Amino acid sequence: MTISIGGKPAAGIQSLVDMRRTLDDLQRQLSTGMKSSTYAGLGFDRGVTIGLRAQMSAITGFDAVADQVQTRLNVAQTSLGRMSEISSSVKTAMLQGSYGTGAVGAKVAQTTAQFSLDETLSLLNTRAGDHYMFSGRATDTPAVESYDHIMNGYGTQAGLKQVMSERAQADLGTSGLGRLTVTTSPAPTASIVTLAEDGTHPFGFKLGSVTSTLTNATVAGPTGTPPEISVDMSGGLPAVGESITLRFTLPDGSTENMTLTATDTSPAGVNQFVIGADADTTAANLNTALGTAVTKLAGTSLTAASAVQASNDFFDTPPVRVTGPAFGSATATNAGSATDTVMWYTGETGTDSARATTSARIDQSLVVGYGVRANEEGLRGVVQNLATLAALTISPNDPNATDLSAALNSRLTAKLSGGPGIQSVADISTELAGAQVSINAAKSRHQQQSATMGDYLQTIEGVSNEEIGAQILTLQTRLQASMQVTSMMYQTSLVNYI
Repeated sequence: MTISIGGKPAAGIQSLVDMRRTLDDLQRQLSTGMKSSTYAGLGFDRGVTIGLRAQMSAITGFDAVADQVQTRLNVAQTSLGRMSEISSSVKTAMLQGSYGTGAVGAKVAQTTAQFSLDETLSLLNTRAGDHYMFSGRATDTPAVESYDHIMNGYGTQAGLKQVMSERAQADLGTSGLGRLTVTTSPAPTASIVTLAEDGTHPFGFKLGSVTSTLTNATVAGPTGTPPEISVDMSGGLPAVGESITLRFTLPDGSTENMTLTATDTSPAGVNQFVIGADADTTAANLNTALGTAVTKLAGTSLTAASAVQASNDFFDTPPVRVTGPAFGSATATNAGSATDTVMWYTGETGTDSARATTSARIDQSLVVGYGVRANEEGLRGVVQNLATLAALTISPNDPNATDLSAALNSRLTAKLSGGPGIQSVADISTELAGAQVSINAAKSRHQQQSATMGDYLQTIEGVSNEEIGAQILTLQTRLQASMQVTSMMYQTSLVNYI
């Protein structure tokens, strides 16, 4: 009789299968460096792992946004830096022009301003990708009009040159006396000289005050509507060296003093009047000298002030226009519109902060604003003053060319330099630099956080190659021994046993 063991050791076979499965998993861990290919394999640590990876993914997204914003800010800062350089170079040209001969220096400064304005407008229309940097929220729209349209107009829309021309006519008046009248009373009171505004309106000279050291003369004013100043010479003749000083307010809010001094030398010099044989003759001489001095002041300081005010009007929102024609006798202004006046700024307008017009979240709790509008005070000032200098043509045949150039340059240089309480290009650049600092700080913080979380994830998900190698060797030994035993079990029978 033969007895054999026919039943297969199922438990032993299952143990082999399990060990083989374990060996495969250990080999996977050794090749990937990961404890498990699924979150389920991490056990209770899977929730922590999911949370950490979500945070790291969010940081990656924040850094991607930060990189994009940083690129845009770099482009904007480059443009702002160049605008500052342009302002400095134009101020230098104006300073040199003040020492030029006649209109030569003025022409150099004007040519510099023209090229500089064209470049500045191009800088304000700078794009970073598809993003116009100086248009506020209208990032898909250019910020400003072209040089040609701003200066020369387009179709029915008036440009700066036309607005300045109309304002100059209104300020100078048809007589060229800055909307003043200079008269001598007819006989028998021909000894009274009167200087008066020609009406109640915002144009030309405005009489501020008068002071006098003229002996025997009675000086009064400004009084009345419209205001006037009178000088009555009937009390006797003045002495040599005595003078009268008049103070005028100009359209741009600046003031000018004009002093006329009595002399006994004929012909009289600049800003002098000859003491005549009697009061009437002296009054007539004062009248002539007053008219000549006012005309010169109108052709220099008043013309410069008119250009500056016209520029203020053109770059205002809405623009302001002289009501006319006829402009030489105009008495009022009116608001311009897009129908009749070029709107130099074409981006988004608003009353809120320009920085708030474009923002980005670069951290869970940090949002940076980096919007810019080209019509901000600092940027508008650069464009406006360059445009004023570029638009006011000073004729080489103008005897007042040097004085007019000096009067214009003194006003524009101060405006280009900025001042306390006045926003400048540097102020805008500083605010954007603050956003850049915040971005760099956030990215540095993110880098540290990512490194810390990565290390923590490694302790949860990662494996030790040395430990896994040892486990593999141990398991291979066990597996080999088990397979040998199992093989022997399969071959066991009563015959072999006996």
